[in-house]
Amino acid sequence: MRIPPRFTLLGGAAALASTLLIGGPIAAPASAASASVGEICYSALPSQAHDTLELIEDGGPFPHSQDGTVFSNREGVLPAQSSGYYHEYTVETPGSPTRGARRIVTGESEDEDYYTADHYSSFDLVDHGC
Repeated sequence: MRIPPRFTLLGGAAALASTLLIGGPIAAPASAASASVGEICYSALPSQAHDTLELIEDGGPFPHSQDGTVFSNREGVLPAQSSGYYHEYTVETPGSPTRGARRIVTGESEDEDYYTADHYSSFDLVDHGC
């Protein structure tokens, strides 16, 4: 189940202060994790990923008991976030006797969906606009 996004007052206050004091937002340093995340158009995803995204949007029911569990980002490929920020869901792999390697991992922000076809070795942020 998708967790609603959180509003952080501190983040907004910091952005306002940096704009007022130095004339613009302070850029966060790029991390190795966020630099390794690619992008994929929604239309380029396999049809099974579309099915999974629809199930997530509908709140289930999900075919696997692991779907919706916290994804801990142990590999460090996704941007660092607090525990519980990411959740994972299975993308069915036709012909596979197991869950396969494909997953959708969601973050708390609106349309923050990541696709992996290689069991967390790499991720692509889904661009829902194409």
